[in-house]
Amino acid sequence: MRKTDLIILAIILVLLVTGVGSCRRAGIWLSMEVVPPHADVLVLLMGNFTDRVLQTADLYNAGKADKVIIVEESMGGYRGLTERGVSIISHTTQAVNSCIALGVPADSITVLPGDARSTLDEAVIVRDYLVSNPGVDTLTLVSSPYHLRRASMIFRKAVKHTDTPVFIGCSGSGDYTDFNAEKWWRSKEDIQHVVTELL
Repeated sequence: MRKTDLIILAIILVLLVTGVGSCRRAGIWLSMEVVPPHADVLVLLMGNFTDRVLQTADLYNAGKADKVIIVEESMGGYRGLTERGVSIISHTTQAVNSCIALGVPADSITVLPGDARSTLDEAVIVRDYLVSNPGVDTLTLVSSPYHLRRASMIFRKAVKHTDTPVFIGCSGSGDYTDFNAEKWWRSKEDIQHVVTELL
């Protein structure tokens, strides 16, 4: 082998080794958690809401915020059932009831009307709430660990042009999920979560 070929091979090997190391850290990178000492509002993001409700109640009961906001989640396919007279309890209602059962006072919970189908929908609805409530300038998003970074980026972009600068913290529900940020590649579910968030 020529010297040039050896140098190219060495560079490729270094890139492969560092690339694999970087991929392994993807779960940790996604699980960015920044919890301010006190936020004006905890924003409970819907989705896998059971772990997020538990984390929200823990944060509220620890005095990390005085209010909880939940955006009304779209019920999508359930509409066909409700149109035919079937009574369905929405995930949003279940989340509110669960927060209350876990010690969050009902008058500390605000449900923002909407038909949110995504984190972006939730961010836009919360942004509109912030515009009409200019005293709120610190939010803590509560979500699953693997969803924190993307949720934070979406919310930062959504509130970027409001009159009041808004600090956005994040708290993951890691104590209530099986997601392993350090060894995510060992579980099919964790692989799916990480790949979905990165795409």
